[in-house]
Amino acid sequence: MSEFSVEELVPHSGKMSLLDEVVAYGDEWLEAAVNIHADAMFADEKGIPAWVGLEYLAQAVGAYAGLQERKNGSQPKLGFLLGSRKYESSHAYFLHGEVLSIRVEKEIQADNGLSSFNCTLHSERVRAEARLNVFQPEDADKFLQEAGQ
Repeated sequence: MSEFSVEELVPHSGKMSLLDEVVAYGDEWLEAAVNIHADAMFADEKGIPAWVGLEYLAQAVGAYAGLQERKNGSQPKLGFLLGSRKYESSHAYFLHGEVLSIRVEKEIQADNGLSSFNCTLHSERVRAEARLNVFQPEDADKFLQEAGQ
């Protein structure tokens, strides 16, 4: 278990903070958990659609980045999911009562804030995976202002 809570690592709040726990981490990876339940964001009577798994993976990458910032004495910064490659899930839904284990592993990190992560998500019943490309600018507010012009 991490010495930091999800809230201390990921700059999401309320129901949009989808991870339940950071389970373990290393220099190049992080593991997290998500409990699927009826009150969760995106839940319906069947469970949670598997496409939401992409956001679980992205938030785990965000937790990894936030952890790196915290270890360096800084605050977590806003990052952006640029895209994914080959997101595939073995099932269409994550079922109520399932606990999803998520693992993200840094593949490449450039000096300009671009990174790529290999990601997996699984329970006893389901498995999903993807490669995520992300961007974390040094100053997100400035980046967003410049992008809006």
